Amino acid sequence: MTTPREQFLAEAAKRILITDGAFGTEIQNWKLAEADYAGALGLSHDQKGNNDILALTKPEVPESIHRAYFEAGADIAETNTFSANRISQADYGAEHLVREINVESARLARRLADEYAAKDGRPRFVAGAIGPTNKTLSLSPDVNDPGYREIDWDTLVDVYLEQARALVEGGADFILIETVFDTLNAKAGIMAVRKLEAELGREVPIMLSMTLTDLSGRNLSGHTVEAFWHAVRHAKPLTIGLNCSFGATQLRPHVKTLAETADTLIMIYPNAGLPNELGAYDEMPDTTAGFVSEWAIAGQVNVLGGCCGSTPAHIAAMAKAVAGLPARQLPALEPVTRLAGLEPFIMAA
Repeated sequence: MTTPREQFLAEAAKRILITDGAFGTEIQNWKLAEADYAGALGLSHDQKGNNDILALTKPEVPESIHRAYFEAGADIAETNTFSANRISQADYGAEHLVREINVESARLARRLADEYAAKDGRPRFVAGAIGPTNKTLSLSPDVNDPGYREIDWDTLVDVYLEQARALVEGGADFILIETVFDTLNAKAGIMAVRKLEAELGREVPIMLSMTLTDLSGRNLSGHTVEAFWHAVRHAKPLTIGLNCSFGATQLRPHVKTLAETADTLIMIYPNAGLPNELGAYDEMPDTTAGFVSEWAIAGQVNVLGGCCGSTPAHIAAMAKAVAGLPARQLPALEPVTRLAGLEPFIMAA
């Protein structure tokens, strides 16, 4: 029996794979009231905007969105669990529901992935999405106390472990540690998955996706794209990539750098352009698809999708634009020591 990693690599060798698009902006289109989010859970806090809890209170919403993305051509369903961790759910007084939210979200995505795979025989995958939380291990939130941290390493590892364990229990194939603004947070996520693997006695493949905070190509903790890769390559991620940040045009040079640097699959899912003055995204599906197909033609990507503002129409346009294009070939890298501070460092052989 093939493992999820082996099955994914086999599919990625055939073609450019498609992951799904935004969930938050799609959920906003439902114009839900607070009561829709809260359901009958009896929580004391206002739940409006707690998108993750819909797996328990209004599962038809995430189910409809997953279906729309699969219909658009997606190969991967990312679970609606970006903020389904103890830290983020504490804002809603729902931290005791973390396991249940993640298990049910993964079960929902798994059921639909299997349903669509059964229709045409094409494998569909479930990526258990883990967001960065609103805490950072690398930086102090207090300008008067640079050494202060709101959270410590062991606590964050435990937070991630709780979420990853529930996602895998629900049927996730991979753990997607995404929108990484702090490289140390990502390394805590990697440690959590390693602990989970020890519990389960098997591999749980990791996907990693960095988000840039400025056009120079650094995340909030200051790492360049190449330095980030050097810092996490030991985890042997199934995919490495970029998401959110900006639109595709702003990501172009950083995609090229990552494609030349990383000897694993590249997954890029940008925003649908930059937001307008009202915070909405105006970039049309064919425009976004045209931008990302340039990376495919250049042999720089293995998986494409969308982040903020993207819709099933964007994903359908991407799938159409890259259909028939060959998958990126992994570069053969010289076996040298590669290290990272904020900048990459390669030790001469």
